[in-house]
Amino acid sequence: MKWSIDILVVGAGPAGIAAAVTAAEAGQHVGLVDDNPVPGGQIWRSGAPLPVTARRWQARLDASSVVRLEGWRVFDCPEPNVVRAERNGFKPAHPDAGIDENRDCAELRCRALILATGARERFLPFPGWTLPNVMGAGGLDAMVRGGLPIAGKRAVIAGTGPLLLAVAAHLAARQAKVEVVCEQAPLSRLARFAAGMLTEPAKLWQGARYRITTRHTPYRTGCWPIAAHGRDRLEAVTLQQGRNRWEVPCDYLGCGFHLVPNIELPDLLGCRIEDGFVATDALLQTSVPGVYCAGEPTGIGGVELSLLEGQIAALAASGNVDRARSLARQRRRRLGFVRALQQACALDPQLRELPQEDTVVCRCEDVRHRELHEHATWRQAKLHTRCGMGPCQGRVCGAAAEFLFGWHAGSVRPPLFPASVSSLVSPREPALADESLVAANAFHENAKETP
Repeated sequence: MKWSIDILVVGAGPAGIAAAVTAAEAGQHVGLVDDNPVPGGQIWRSGAPLPVTARRWQARLDASSVVRLEGWRVFDCPEPNVVRAERNGFKPAHPDAGIDENRDCAELRCRALILATGARERFLPFPGWTLPNVMGAGGLDAMVRGGLPIAGKRAVIAGTGPLLLAVAAHLAARQAKVEVVCEQAPLSRLARFAAGMLTEPAKLWQGARYRITTRHTPYRTGCWPIAAHGRDRLEAVTLQQGRNRWEVPCDYLGCGFHLVPNIELPDLLGCRIEDGFVATDALLQTSVPGVYCAGEPTGIGGVELSLLEGQIAALAASGNVDRARSLARQRRRRLGFVRALQQACALDPQLRELPQEDTVVCRCEDVRHRELHEHATWRQAKLHTRCGMGPCQGRVCGAAAEFLFGWHAGSVRPPLFPASVSSLVSPREPALADESLVAANAFHENAKETP
């Protein structure tokens, strides 16, 4: 007996949670798989008080019949409506769900698939960016939320996007000394973006709160780091604004140049990709029948849009087309923010001059800039230098190379992530024992009948 569910949601960030909850409340048998030990994704992390919206959706998820596979990572899609996942850790949402915890590789079958794989930070290489304590802005924020002592430490936050002020505000609230926030976009472009945000007063007020929290911190536009310095760890960073350069002593540098959508899984499934994002119709269905996509992979638009898209995709996949269309009209009104944010965060061409000849671009394989500009394509660079062939599979250097050289990845192949040999060669059979499946299905049926 194989584990077969109605809808499988990949990714447990805001879009994935909304999709799973909405589909379950519509009477569907839903599975939710995510590689993190707890739901929430990168934005709703544990370690800090969650906003009211997050707590409400988490409560609905906990009360739902969704079967959660937490600590599982999808690494392959061998055929339509089938994904394979490997366990890094596991905690079922409901003890009575009957999932076999002794299995390390799962084969999950579904009628419809909703991809809510989120996004990651874009890193651009510059001299010294591999020093300890130089990290992504979001990465630094996550480490602080996880317990990294930051009180009294000097931090520089740099890159582009709304995340910079949010991270600076959080670090300041934890008693860090934020020396400066450096936004690479020019002031004129940011002013146009802010003027266009008058229709989004909640977002404007949120940004204003962050700036109030960091009001004693200089906020420089058209500014970015050009080098990090230190022996065993970061000691200072050199900043550039126009023709001016100066050095700022610091203990941490959080540097992220906006977000890159995680489109590897949709790409592997054959979904059409346009301008770096997954193309969908108004109801979030991709070019592959039965496969939907919601959240940041369709366009970087923030939590509210992700929640809305998760609901639309779930309703469409559940057959509730009228309700999905009603929400789709709300989504169309919010898409202007996606376009405005993309324009505001467009990278300055001068950033291509950041790496020097010996600057490492691919950290996994220790590939330097001088080795890459000899090649014309991403494929050539991979074949000759192994750039993008390390554990991260090009998730860091690939986005950097795309900006630096204009290269595009030619194809995505399984495994999407490093996987154990036993998972790669395991026979094509259901990973959940028959008795576990009976228990899981029985739990789902009982949940539907419970008022």
